[in-house]
Amino acid sequence: MIRLKNEKQISGIRESCHLLADLYKWLIPQVQAGMSTRDIDDLCVEFITKHGGKPAWYREGFDGAACISVNDAVIHGVPSKKFKIQNGDIVSLDIGIDLNGYISDSAVTIPVGKVSPEAERLMEVTKECLAAGIAACKVGNRIRDISNAVYEVASKAGFGVVHSFCGHGVGLDVHEDPSIPNLPSPGPNPRIQAGMVLAIEPMINLGTGDVCVLDDDWTIVTADGKLSAHEEHTVAVFPDHTEILTLR
Repeated sequence: MIRLKNEKQISGIRESCHLLADLYKWLIPQVQAGMSTRDIDDLCVEFITKHGGKPAWYREGFDGAACISVNDAVIHGVPSKKFKIQNGDIVSLDIGIDLNGYISDSAVTIPVGKVSPEAERLMEVTKECLAAGIAACKVGNRIRDISNAVYEVASKAGFGVVHSFCGHGVGLDVHEDPSIPNLPSPGPNPRIQAGMVLAIEPMINLGTGDVCVLDDDWTIVTADGKLSAHEEHTVAVFPDHTEILTLR
């Protein structure tokens, strides 16, 4: 069931999303080679709790405030003291905040030091995919219009689109209906309505769109070991426009 949000709920979600945007602005310049992924997560916990929030992923039983996925890791990378960031890595950060019961969700992939031209291009195209998906998210369109827009940009660039995971509704819980695939898919295709709050999140791979899960039962990696990038914003749909709530 798709939960349409009222004005008060969107206001609460917006506040959570603005706090998440502030977190990213504070956090990203601090991510550098030599840090462990747990070091990064500790910074997230510090910021979120200092500002009166809770890490949203704790609701899901995840051991961290941030999913930190490096290079061929697509999503759900578990923070670890043993895993050190290196120059040339690309690091996907996926963070959510629970602020007074309202959930925000956003992801970004950042370079550490000098990365390869292929990595630069992958990150650029993934941002373009997100922009195209958001542009298609407007009243009167359907969810599949978002999927088609993301897929068109990625496939034109020759990249693989992850098909096993997708975007979703968000705001009152971490994952809500509807699901938002990043490529044309069969299944429900609801019309986009005012009051929807959606997490649109392209996951784009340098090679195949196929993925595997590691032994920790969380971390998702590319099946061919090639790089992956992830971009995500939470958006709210209004009758005459769509607002990017997590815009930095």
